[in-house]
Amino acid sequence: MLARTLLTVLASSAVIGAAGCGSGGSSGSSGAGSTQPSTSTPISSAPATSTPTTATAPAPGAQNLVIDNRIRAQLVAAGAAVHKLRPKDYLGLVKGETYYAHIPAKEIYWAGAGLDPSPKSMQAQVGSQDDGAYMVFERHGSGPWRAWETGIPGDSHFTCPVKVPSAVLEVWQWTAGSCHPPSGPD
Repeated sequence: MLARTLLTVLASSAVIGAAGCGSGGSSGSSGAGSTQPSTSTPISSAPATSTPTTATAPAPGAQNLVIDNRIRAQLVAAGAAVHKLRPKDYLGLVKGETYYAHIPAKEIYWAGAGLDPSPKSMQAQVGSQDDGAYMVFERHGSGPWRAWETGIPGDSHFTCPVKVPSAVLEVWQWTAGSCHPPSGPD
């Protein structure tokens, strides 16, 4: 009888512990220059059962991440290079238009952002219009960022030069097959 009670207590503890292991998606970012819109949906843990289980829920295809100043600077540098300019020609990333995600299974990072041109750089101001108004970035592991100009956010007439994985589009809540947010800045 004591052994049965002990097993019941252990099983209950395992279920409570497993239910507490669920994690939520990251959303939002802070810091000067940009914020990442809250786009992720919390990941729910598996429903509690009366018996312990060793099975775990599969990892999501992509994880929404919070961008930090180091990554911001890397994206500005990669975007500036596409425009054949220096990072100092930009103030940073456009506020409210920055997205950042990771596909753990492939160790690939994705980002989307508009570059905020410096008022002192006419070339940056021109480069950040039309095709260069928004950029998508990809990085494998700790390698360099690759950047593509993807046009004006919300412009459905622009043909995407890069295919953003559907798992990333889903966590960012972008339209399937798109390469920029569904609408432009306010």
